[in-house]
Amino acid sequence: MQRTVWIIDDDMVSQFATRYCLEQFKGELSIETFSKAEEGLEAIDLALEDGQRIPELIFLDLVMDDMDGWQFIEELKKKVKKSRLPEIFVLSAFVNAKDRATAKAHREVSGYFDKPLTKISLSKIFQQTTTR
Repeated sequence: MQRTVWIIDDDMVSQFATRYCLEQFKGELSIETFSKAEEGLEAIDLALEDGQRIPELIFLDLVMDDMDGWQFIEELKKKVKKSRLPEIFVLSAFVNAKDRATAKAHREVSGYFDKPLTKISLSKIFQQTTTR
């Protein structure tokens, strides 16, 4: 079964690197990218309205213009009330102890990884998400 994965990141190089890493990894994946958190939320609205599946996994940048990753998560929770929330993995280019601690304690965040995403990180992610 094909898994739906979204990348929400305003940095095109990071988007490309994350997509490339995912494409090189095993498994059937449908990958969509969004340059703004708001675009991801709009796509969630459309999927819910059309009765389509929302993504199973979201790779989320924290530092974005207009709406940051934390705000995205709060808005996502409001929209996806009856559906199960996607697994959210934070990707950050900055090693920030506060963000790392917040992500670790956050109920909706499944993991925190430094950019660029690696095959080792993906192995951990897919091992974790297939056991749920």
